[in-house]
Amino acid sequence: MKTATISSLWLGSWLPAALAEMVTHDHNFHPDHILRVTEAQVPLSCESRTDILVNGTSPGPALHILPGTSSWIRVYNDMPDQNLTMRMAPFADGTPLASQWPIPPGHFFDYEIATNNDDAGTYFYHSHVDIQAISCTGPLIVDDCGSSPYHYDDERILHFQDFFQKSDQEMMNDVTKGPFKWAGEIHGVLLNGKGVATGQQASIGPSGGGRGFFGGRLGGRPDGFGGNFRHHGGDYDDQSDSKGCDSKSDDTSSDDSNQAQVEITAGCTLPVIDVEPGKTYRFRFIGANGLSFLTMGLEDHDDLTIIQVDGSEYNAPVKTDRLNIGAGQRFDVLFKAKTIDELEKNGNKSTFYLQFETLERPEPYTGYGVVRYDQSTPIPTAPANKVLDLPRDPTNWMEYTFTSLFPEQNEAPSASEVTRRIIIDAEQKQENATGKVVWELAHLSWTEHTYTSPLLVDIYQHGDAALPNWEAAQSNWGWDPKTKSFPCKLGEVIEIVFQNTGSELGGIVETHPFHAHSKHYYDIGSGPGKYDAEANNKKLEQTGYKAVRRDTTMLYRYDEQVGVGEPAGWRAWRLKITDAGVWMIHCHILSHMMMGMQSVWTMGDAEQIRKLPPTAISGYMTYGGSVYGNSTHAPRLYQYFNGTNQCRPVEKKERIRVY
Repeated sequence: MKTATISSLWLGSWLPAALAEMVTHDHNFHPDHILRVTEAQVPLSCESRTDILVNGTSPGPALHILPGTSSWIRVYNDMPDQNLTMRMAPFADGTPLASQWPIPPGHFFDYEIATNNDDAGTYFYHSHVDIQAISCTGPLIVDDCGSSPYHYDDERILHFQDFFQKSDQEMMNDVTKGPFKWAGEIHGVLLNGKGVATGQQASIGPSGGGRGFFGGRLGGRPDGFGGNFRHHGGDYDDQSDSKGCDSKSDDTSSDDSNQAQVEITAGCTLPVIDVEPGKTYRFRFIGANGLSFLTMGLEDHDDLTIIQVDGSEYNAPVKTDRLNIGAGQRFDVLFKAKTIDELEKNGNKSTFYLQFETLERPEPYTGYGVVRYDQSTPIPTAPANKVLDLPRDPTNWMEYTFTSLFPEQNEAPSASEVTRRIIIDAEQKQENATGKVVWELAHLSWTEHTYTSPLLVDIYQHGDAALPNWEAAQSNWGWDPKTKSFPCKLGEVIEIVFQNTGSELGGIVETHPFHAHSKHYYDIGSGPGKYDAEANNKKLEQTGYKAVRRDTTMLYRYDEQVGVGEPAGWRAWRLKITDAGVWMIHCHILSHMMMGMQSVWTMGDAEQIRKLPPTAISGYMTYGGSVYGNSTHAPRLYQYFNGTNQCRPVEKKERIRVY
């Protein structure tokens, strides 16, 4: 089955559901956004590939929603032979055979999504099965409600993806069948859908081209530095959305459609980000890459400020000269463009390279984007030599660093609050009989083929009898052997420790970006060797460090090779269990997921999980049920949220000016 999911958006405590009811979405219903998913051969990375597209492009359109609101997103599965899902409300977390059935070919589904008041940030939607997340992806931006705590003039989206020469199916066959065959390293890295494959050479791009405004929200485009620049009359965060806080839209892309969608072009040019001199930008970096772990920096621009990570709470400003981005991660960065005087003193240079490199892979790749100050300037080709010397060791970058901008609101659990610790060994093993290679978490390899029906469906149908056995799980590395899932009780404060180990294939060690659905967790650090809780707690206490919320952090490798099964680095989280449901925790490297590096978690008992009334669930219980629409059938589904709009601009306050 093929699926797509809204990634990493914590839906949190549900908005009031006083008006919850069964509804029929006929011709009178108008969703806020429409996504149509298709498959096509497209020019890509100076070559071509058959990709899964969203509204005709990859990445798909940037969707903008507001915090404290509920929205409807209609997703059409226009692929003739592949299933599809998205992650939103109950039965819509986008994890097939964990929380829901997929959308059948030729059908559509209306997803109800609700955000909390503090959800403003950068997210992305993407495929969640097989290797489709390589291309079936797009930005999801939860805009600030009226104001941002930081001053900036405009914003840009930088959406990174990997390019592979092999087809999705070839790669799937390689990593899921025996004897094992590695699917291969990336053949390029794409920025906003453009890039240069290994062995290809970028050509000079025409002036005015490149659409370097992906994600821009003010509508202005530079006329060339030194010329007449359009002014917008104030900070970005002082501008109200053009459709208003309460309005609805039936656009197929989102508002600001001229800047919300990239173009697919056959030209072989570098990706470009257009900026205006003297302005401060919010760069939204999105790691939609499926394998690569990237490090990057900007030529002659080494003063960057990180203001948010993984769409969580705003953090106190952190200065840096580079970024490291793993699959699934997002970083919001303030970028101060050079002034006209600074550009003139630099010989009127108007283009600067964004250099990005893959880390910890056997075949490193270096690629480039272009930050351009003058739209009349042609897009340059790649430099003959690297413009930056980027560090290759990522293990200490920004560890124990990010703290809340509003520390009085921080709810990071202390060591004394932890009620249970779960150690999850990350292990790579090989089956002797077939030669198939699998990944295991806590000695369990889980894929969508592990279940015959979604666990959440089973819980709705059979109640507590379908839940994992708590006692059995406590003596079995945290998971129940019958349901192959990890049970948690509401009110628990758990500490989850991922322990890297040497592979059965010669003791090799890999890096893993671990991601949690449902609620953001608090990352309490990482280190080499074996986890020592006493030592790490002492470090947290002595430094007074209280983490911000995250949803994707890296389990590093500190050595390329150790003894088979030996400890090789750790990553630790703390999470208070407050939201009932069936959720997943997994490595965000797509091939590792397909090889079993996923886990299913149940939070709460059956009564707490089953939020929908019995009269509303029948259409969700079967594949192709009545909640799915098609050309002849209007879907009948449960409106879970009441549409209350809690997004109300607060009293204007002085913005934090970093520059």
